[in-house]
Amino acid sequence: MEINGTKNGSALDIALAGRLDTVTSPELEEYLKSHLDGVEALAIDLAETQYVSSAGLRVILFAQKEMMKSGGTLVVRHPNEYIMEVFEATGFTDFLTIEE
Repeated sequence: MEINGTKNGSALDIALAGRLDTVTSPELEEYLKSHLDGVEALAIDLAETQYVSSAGLRVILFAQKEMMKSGGTLVVRHPNEYIMEVFEATGFTDFLTIEE
C-alpha cells in the first residue's frame, strides 16, 4: 500500500493506493499517529484503494475517533463499489462522512 499525504495548514489529505488489510493497516495507523497533531480536517482518499479488510476498518475508525476527540472532521473520499458495500454492511455509513 502507498500512503501519500499532503498537509496544508490544519488540513491533512491522505491518498491510499493498494490494499488496506491486516498487513498494511499498521503502517497507516502509525502514519496517522505521527501526522495528526494540529490537524482539524482529515481527508482519506480511497480512489486507488482496491480492498479494505476489518483491520483497515479499525484504522479508519481510529482516525474518526481521533478527529472527534480534537473537534476535527474526517471525510472519506471516492470509495469503490466494493468498499462502499463494506461500509454499508458494517454501519460505517451511519457515522462517516463519505464523498463518492
